[in-house]
Amino acid sequence: MLLDLAKGFAVTLKHVFRRRCTVQYPEQRRIDAPAFRGRHRLQRYADGLERCVGCALCASVCPSEAIYLEAGENTPERRVSNGERYAAVYRIHLLRCIYCGFCEEACPEDAIVMGPKFELSNDGRAKLVIEKEDMLTPVEEGWGEYESFPIPTIG
Repeated sequence: MLLDLAKGFAVTLKHVFRRRCTVQYPEQRRIDAPAFRGRHRLQRYADGLERCVGCALCASVCPSEAIYLEAGENTPERRVSNGERYAAVYRIHLLRCIYCGFCEEACPEDAIVMGPKFELSNDGRAKLVIEKEDMLTPVEEGWGEYESFPIPTIG
């Protein structure tokens, strides 16, 4: 018993004299890992058309079923995306999302990306269900601000 108590105190004393690594947030920002997955964004082409073609692969691969998507048909008068269809309704429940990145990997058009924004707190649960309009990149930004990082290969 005394040996276990001494081991516990030794661990405590070892950490007491180490340099602290506290970040004074929000004045000082931490550096995120290159593969950090934060809030979702829907990307556009430079001409303003949406990249999402409404295939719903992201919704089918989501393990927590946080993505809801309804596809609509493109018409010659109203062109929303390059494909035959587009996402008429695109909704993500951020409280259900486990930020695994499967939706990003499954998308054949690179329409959905998870970027560096992690400040998602809100004053109501209903505000954490984000709609397509909340996620769309503005037309003038085109591809958007998030970079895609190559996944390192092993071996």
